[in-house]
Amino acid sequence: MMKIVGYSFTVLLIALVFASSESQARREIRTPDQKQQLRQIQRVLVNVLALTDHGQADPTPLRDVVVRRLAEIGYTTLTDPAQPHDAILKVKCEQRKVWEGTTSLGGDADLPDLPLRTWKGPACQLTYWVQDRPSEWRREVRTDFADAIAAAAEAKAEDPGAFALEHLRARLEAYDFPVILTQEWEQEERLLALLRQTDEPSTRKVKIIRALGELFAASASPDLRTLLHDPNPEIAAAAAIALGNIGQQDSLAALIEALHVGSPPLKLAAAKALGKVGALHGNVAIIPPLLDALKTDDVALKTEVVWALGQLPDRRTYEPLLALQRSLRDVRTSDRTSPEGKLWDALSYTLKQIDAFDQLN
Repeated sequence: MMKIVGYSFTVLLIALVFASSESQARREIRTPDQKQQLRQIQRVLVNVLALTDHGQADPTPLRDVVVRRLAEIGYTTLTDPAQPHDAILKVKCEQRKVWEGTTSLGGDADLPDLPLRTWKGPACQLTYWVQDRPSEWRREVRTDFADAIAAAAEAKAEDPGAFALEHLRARLEAYDFPVILTQEWEQEERLLALLRQTDEPSTRKVKIIRALGELFAASASPDLRTLLHDPNPEIAAAAAIALGNIGQQDSLAALIEALHVGSPPLKLAAAKALGKVGALHGNVAIIPPLLDALKTDDVALKTEVVWALGQLPDRRTYEPLLALQRSLRDVRTSDRTSPEGKLWDALSYTLKQIDAFDQLN
């Protein structure tokens, strides 16, 4: 009886540790009313400002891009501030960007599209307001040149300001801010509807899938399980990772199948996802298929499987993992960036987890 109680306590403890590792993502930073308000945003006022060294420029080409791209996702876009609206999307495009200060989101290193304080070249800064209050959400797109005057001269363009704004317009065409903004507003139904459109490019589908996973969108799980069979390996692997983040036990069977018969990228993603879902629910049904997958000659997959087994320590895995570690002693593992070095580190971690499990039981 004490053994059973100890085992249950250990599984609960592991699940709590696993959950805490994603505390930043899962932490509630908005009130329920604020979340509901964002989820109901439909009418978006688009406010675009274009600035060059000679002052304000015509923002119409930039605004047209923003309006059209938001409308493609189903938002009602407005340009007249007198019309009723749920949110204001502000886009400030400058030939020479002016830094407007830090936010709690940080910048410079966290994400490639966060505001870069050291960048003084052409850039568009995006943010939104709700009920006359600015949000902390910030994104920035930049040209691939820092000096518009020099770049325009090299391209034999007469007006450096117009040259910079045209390149920024092209960046807004390529940057998928509508999907990022929809994720920020937690409108998973809108993202799911977009995912179901067969004509969407694969790169955008991958972005949408990742967004749904980061939103822990349980309603997307059936679609994501279907996408495990997508012929595009990037889409299938992204679906597996998203299912792991969402964490529903109903996805275990599909993930186990993907681990057995999927492409190499899908197998890696499925192993990672199984570790997450198994640890979240204390479901030891993941152990046999992971041990079976450990027999592969693919060192990268072995490593991912070992990490997954470390999420839910089980005594049955100790001997196979110890034997694998012993087999590596004749292999150079001092280079921790090598495939074998990464596998050694995963084995060391997981074996310690099992030892800790035994001590608690």
